[in-house]
Amino acid sequence: MTTTTSSSATSSSTAASSPRGVSSQRRSEILTAWLFSTPAIVLLTIFLFIPFVMAIGLAFTDQRLVPNPNLPTQFVGLRNFERMFQDGSFYNAVFNNFLFALIVVPLQTSLALLLAMLINQKLKGMNVFRTIYFSPTVVIMVVVAVIWTFLYNPGAGLINEFIQFVSFGYLGPYDWLNNPNLALPAIIVLSIWQGVGFQMVVYLAGLQEIPDFLYESAQIDGASKLQQFLYITLPQLRNTTIFVALTTTILAFRLFTQVWVMQGPNGSPQESTLTMMVYTVNQGFQQGRIGYASAITVAFFIIVLVISILQRVFLREERAVA
Repeated sequence: MTTTTSSSATSSSTAASSPRGVSSQRRSEILTAWLFSTPAIVLLTIFLFIPFVMAIGLAFTDQRLVPNPNLPTQFVGLRNFERMFQDGSFYNAVFNNFLFALIVVPLQTSLALLLAMLINQKLKGMNVFRTIYFSPTVVIMVVVAVIWTFLYNPGAGLINEFIQFVSFGYLGPYDWLNNPNLALPAIIVLSIWQGVGFQMVVYLAGLQEIPDFLYESAQIDGASKLQQFLYITLPQLRNTTIFVALTTTILAFRLFTQVWVMQGPNGSPQESTLTMMVYTVNQGFQQGRIGYASAITVAFFIIVLVISILQRVFLREERAVA
C-alpha cells in the first residue's frame, strides 16, 4: 500500500514538472501580464503614440488650428523645418532649454544626494524631515508657480523682504520675473526646490540597498568618511545616478508650466525664459500654426532622444547579472 501511494505521488510530481505543465503555467503568466498591461498600453497608444505619429505627418503640411475651406491643408515638404532653422525665437528656446538643463541637472542631482544622505541617518524625527523635503513634489506645478510668483513680487514679496532685511536695506528689491538677467535663474530656483524631493527619494532607496558590511569593513581599514563616500557610496549608486540624471534631463527639457504661468506664452522678458515646449504651444494654439508646431515637436523629440542616448553611452550603466 505504501509503495502504491509513493508511486502515485511520484507520478503526480512528474506530471506537474513535465514540460506540458510548465508550458501551461508559463502561458497563464503571460496572459495575466498582458491582461494587466492592456489598459496602460491602450492609453499610451491613444494619448502618446498616435498623437506623435500624427505630429510627424502634420510637420510636413501647412495644417492650421482652425481649418479654412478656402485654404485646404497642403503638403509642404520640408518647408516647416527650413523655417524653423531660420527662426531666431526657436534658437532662443533651444538655448534656454540647454542652459536650464545644464544648471538644473547637476545641481538638483547633487542636492538630492545630499538630502538623501542626511535623512538616511538613524535618528529620531527623520520621518518628519523626509515629509518636509518631499512635500513640494506632490504639489502640482501650477500651484507652485502661482505661490512663487507672489514670493518674487518686487513690491511685497517675501524673498525681496528677506534680502533687504539681511542686507540692512542695501540690496533689493529686485524685479525677478521682469528682468531678463534674473527671470531664468528665478525659475531655476523654483524648479530645483519643487523637484528635488523626487530624486531624493530615489537616492534614499539606493542608499538603503547598500550593504552595511561594506562600511564596517572600510571603518576597520581606517577609511575616512570622504573615502567611504568616494569608494563605496558613489560606486554603489551608479545605476541610481544614471536613472536620476536621465529623468531630470527629460523633465528639464519639458520645462513648460512654470514659464507659462509666470511669464506667459512668449517667455518674456525678451524671450529670456522661452523654451521649446512653450514655443510649440504658442505657435500651435496661440498662432494657429499646427504644422509648424508639429515640426518643432519632432525636433524636440530628436534632441531629447539624442541627449538621452549620449548620457547612457558616456555613463555606461552597469547591469547586475542575475
